Amino acid sequence: MSRLYIALVGLPARGKSLLAERLRDGLEADGLKVEVFNNGILRRLYLGGDSALPEFYNPENEEGRMQREQLALLGMRQAGEFLRAGGQVAILDATNGSRRRRQTLERHLSDAPLLFIECVNNDPELLEAGIRRKAELPEFSGLSPEEAVRSFKRRIAYYERIFSPLREEEHLARVETLSNRILEERSCSALPFYIQIRDILTSDRVLNLYLLRHGQSEFNVQNRIGGDSGLTALGRRQAEALGEYFKSFDIPFIFTSSRRRARETASPIIRDHPDSRHIMIPEFDEINAGLCEGMTYEDIRLSLPGEYAARQADKYAYVYPGGEGYVTLKERVARGFRKALFLSGAAPGIMIIGHQAINRVLLSLFFFRRDEAVPYIYVPQDEYFHIVSTHRKTLLELVRFTGRNHS
Repeated sequence: MSRLYIALVGLPARGKSLLAERLRDGLEADGLKVEVFNNGILRRLYLGGDSALPEFYNPENEEGRMQREQLALLGMRQAGEFLRAGGQVAILDATNGSRRRRQTLERHLSDAPLLFIECVNNDPELLEAGIRRKAELPEFSGLSPEEAVRSFKRRIAYYERIFSPLREEEHLARVETLSNRILEERSCSALPFYIQIRDILTSDRVLNLYLLRHGQSEFNVQNRIGGDSGLTALGRRQAEALGEYFKSFDIPFIFTSSRRRARETASPIIRDHPDSRHIMIPEFDEINAGLCEGMTYEDIRLSLPGEYAARQADKYAYVYPGGEGYVTLKERVARGFRKALFLSGAAPGIMIIGHQAINRVLLSLFFFRRDEAVPYIYVPQDEYFHIVSTHRKTLLELVRFTGRNHS
């Protein structure tokens, strides 16, 4: 029976544990016996709160170094026992940042092939968000949020002193965890299960995405584009209906644009999910109409007939003067979506409340539409899209949340 060790590599807050979960769930879905061995869990179990202090990770702290080595060996021993007992893939989730540590892995895990996967993420905004998420762990409960962040950053600084990227290892893959992009791979094609692993590494995992458009806004009624208008009375009823509909759903993360109409639509849902995190992502702001912001299409036809005709001729490629178009929108919307996935981690459900053009572009990430057809995707205000996407399954359904009139 084929067996494989996978050792993750990377500085803290780079997405290693999230990748470990994706690999485990994806390979289990393929019928394999998989287990994750997390050094952090072992550390908290055997050493308790003192091991959360930054000085524990100081390379000059010999006692701390020896304790970390012992825990690493324990994780290796457990991984080996799992494979020898009939397991097929053992995933070792740890920093594994020094060549010395990786040589130890190579010596102790020699009874099956060993694949190193380095997680790379140098996006400052997402690194800060990842650090803040780590600072919420119970081991920092005695510190204020800012103290916890500073403590975790000092821990990272100690790791950086000894970290070296993958270079000399026989089997390696380097992955950019924000975009799920393989940056480099070496001697991997002959490894067991690598075809499946590569697919998982490059696939988004969306367990339950609820994609909503904001409720009816004042500008919607006036047929004006862009702007930052609030909801109408009907729009507020739509928002309340959404809050009632989603009251029993597990939605740990609610993402909106920064626009008022999106935030007002989210308000009843946030109210009924007090433990959920609401995060505004500017990449989800509606298309910037530039010179045409706040105008109606009739205004554009009369005052800017050349622009009106150009937009009619090719709605996808058209770019508003001083603004954006669908053709330029795709990159920022895709980035916003990857930010949402990174920030929400392995959450069982996430919600995005966006806008018509934004949601059209988001939907085009999940099902094929010719570019020129994207501006015509139906995005109603009284229905939502439920999306599930893994390397084995894609589900996209449009669901009515209440009656048409919301009265």
